[in-house]
Amino acid sequence: MILFRKFRVLILMVFLLACTLHIMIDLLPKLERRVAGVGAGGAACSCAHGPSDEAQSWGKQRLRAAAEPDWPNKHTLRILQDFSNEPGSNLTSHSVEKITGPAERAESFGKRREQYGHKKSAAAAQEEEADKKHLVEDARGGSSPAQAAPSRLASLFEHPLYKTKLPLLTDEDTLFNVNADIRFSPKAAEEPDWHTEGNKEEFNPTGETYADTYPNWLKFHIGINRHELYSRHSPVIDALLKDLITQRITSVAMKSGGTQLKLIMTFQNYGQALFKPMKQTREQETPPDFFYFSDFERHNAEIAAFHLDRILDFRRVPPVAGRLVNMTKEIRDVTRDKKLWRTFFVSPANNICFYGECSYYCSTEHALCGKPDQIEGSLAAFLPDLALAKRKTWRNPWRRSYHKRKKAEWEVDPDYCEEVKQTPPYDSGTRLLDIMDMTIFDFLMGNMDRHHYETFEKFGNDTFIIHLDNGRGFGKHSHDEMSILVPLSQCCRVKKSTHLRLQLLAKEEYKLSELMAESLQRDRLTPVLIRPHLEAMDRRLRLVLKVVADCIEKEGYSAVVEDDLEAPSIRRVDSGR
Repeated sequence: MILFRKFRVLILMVFLLACTLHIMIDLLPKLERRVAGVGAGGAACSCAHGPSDEAQSWGKQRLRAAAEPDWPNKHTLRILQDFSNEPGSNLTSHSVEKITGPAERAESFGKRREQYGHKKSAAAAQEEEADKKHLVEDARGGSSPAQAAPSRLASLFEHPLYKTKLPLLTDEDTLFNVNADIRFSPKAAEEPDWHTEGNKEEFNPTGETYADTYPNWLKFHIGINRHELYSRHSPVIDALLKDLITQRITSVAMKSGGTQLKLIMTFQNYGQALFKPMKQTREQETPPDFFYFSDFERHNAEIAAFHLDRILDFRRVPPVAGRLVNMTKEIRDVTRDKKLWRTFFVSPANNICFYGECSYYCSTEHALCGKPDQIEGSLAAFLPDLALAKRKTWRNPWRRSYHKRKKAEWEVDPDYCEEVKQTPPYDSGTRLLDIMDMTIFDFLMGNMDRHHYETFEKFGNDTFIIHLDNGRGFGKHSHDEMSILVPLSQCCRVKKSTHLRLQLLAKEEYKLSELMAESLQRDRLTPVLIRPHLEAMDRRLRLVLKVVADCIEKEGYSAVVEDDLEAPSIRRVDSGR
């Protein structure tokens, strides 16, 4: 027992001795520098204009770095383990970098100290300038070199065709009847009646309505009406596009269903967006042996579709913006989806990759890889939750067979449209004309994958078609798929407003390709489309106008062109036309 106690005392003494040695070793360099400083400069000077404590502390850290060996501390080791968002960070922990010697560090120390005072402000200014350059700007084209030239886009939106007014909206014409005095609460959004009920005694102390403080995604939802997803010059859309590329991502999950991988991203302000990652480069075309239903979904096609839809003045595509996403920090580290998390791996090139779960192209061979962990993607703003605003899904009458050998009925029956005209909801209202708009929209993009479309249930059949899921557009710039235009050539019907705008966009002073190039310049991922795709749209626009011209020559102008500009009321479609 006595021996055991002596052994414990011995162990304790050894431990205390080791701690004392560690403390002395740690303090010895500091004592040496203090003695050297006193010997060189005498007693410490308490001058009125001496350096601040912050500068002294910074100087001590720099001196210690110059005097001590360049060993990585715990923070440095942690950085080496992380997948950084810097382009050159795909170095492994075994990579050998150039080590700066003490003499070189001492030589550059003076210069770095002079630059220290303004380094942060300069970096902040550069970052702010970059944000200003890339974020969504006004209709005059931002800060590009072409700003000095007149903006085609601004001129287009000033044209009378882009200033037509909608009928006066009633409560039945708006998706939500919101009490502007209700404070936004994320928990309240879970209740189905959040948009109609509230505490009427609750007021904003600033005097403004609480609707002014709503997040931009909620303002977008509130602005949806019977005729459009958003108004022509709504500042909310530009603000929402900015949110899509700047809001912090708080959670990520895989979207169920669909043939290819899509992610649902939730932001700090509780908004959500659908993320489609980059699968092809801008220059790659769809292989000629690929069927339309097995083609890749392109992120840049989603971005370009939103801009094209706005230039055509349809405003039926939800806002979409391109974003460079950090796969480690903004997907892997924030997802709670274990199935998604398990598919992350490091490639032989030391890039971060993942593939998720889906019907097509979700395997190690088709993995999505970053550079080293940065990946491009499109973010499409979510429409209102189905619990709050139900949508009805309709089968496209000109849906393809989605079969390798079979053909759809419309492909073999030239009089197929006559059948469609006698079938609700295409026998009345503007639904058939909206299908023609969608046909023209798809043809300009080269999108063959339009099997279904959706409308908001609240508005019944008297409303617009939502142009969702445009990822299979812009696959081939060298080929014009004329079968996409079959609905237009069979039915020979088009809105007057659409026809006039197409003619306007074919003029040299506007020119669709130049308008698209200017509009896409505002996106963070510019260039979104390569030049051949832009030029293909001009070529396809001429083909659309030729089909309409042939119809007019065959059936007459009044039988083909439906005047929707003079009378906003809904007209009955004559099935005999």
